[in-house]
Amino acid sequence: MAATVVRYLRAVGAPTTAGGPSPAAPPRPALRAVREDERAPLDPAEFRAVLGHFASGVTVITAPGEPGPAGFACQSFAALSLDPPLVTFMVARTSTTWPRIARAGVFCVNVLGAGQGALCRGFAVSGGDKFAGVRHEPAPVTGAPRLADVPAWIDCTIQAVHTGGDHLIVVGRVEALGTDPAAAEHGPLLFHRGAFGRFGP
Repeated sequence: MAATVVRYLRAVGAPTTAGGPSPAAPPRPALRAVREDERAPLDPAEFRAVLGHFASGVTVITAPGEPGPAGFACQSFAALSLDPPLVTFMVARTSTTWPRIARAGVFCVNVLGAGQGALCRGFAVSGGDKFAGVRHEPAPVTGAPRLADVPAWIDCTIQAVHTGGDHLIVVGRVEALGTDPAAAEHGPLLFHRGAFGRFGP
C-alpha cells in the first residue's frame, strides 16, 4: 500500500519526502497605507453615543510618585486573566497622568461605589491636586494610593502595554486585592450614556 501511494504522488508531481520540492506559494499582495477614501465614514460623536449604551463601572487608577501621587478616573477597566491574575485598563495616549503611572511601574485600581460620583469627577479633571482632601493609604504591595471607602481595590504591577489606536492598553499583574464590605453594601457607581447611575432596590 505504501509503495502505491508513493507511485501516485510521484505521478502527480507531489513531493514524497520532507525535503522535496513544494508548490510555489501564491504571490503576497503589496502592503500599503489605508487611503482616506477607504476609511469607514464613522462620526466620532455617533461612535460615543452608540457605545455609551454599554453601562460600565467606574474606577480611579492611582500610582505613587514625586512630588505626589498620580491618578485618573477610568471606566475602561476589566478583569483579563485568572491564571496568572491579570487586569487591564485603557488610557488615552494624550493623557498627562499616564507617563507618571508608567514611571512608577505600578498602580492601584480603586472601584468606586454608588455615592462616589464627586470623587470620580475630581479625578476626571486635568491638572491640579486631585488628591487634595482625599483620604488614602498605601496599597500593601506597591504603595500606590488606596482610596478610603471604596468597595474594592486591586494592587498591581505593570506587566505589558500595547497600542490600541488613540489609546494604550495597559495590562497589570495583580499583587494584592480586597474589599470593604460596608462600602460595597451601597452598590457600584455606574456610568451610562454620559451620566452616573446606580442599581435600583
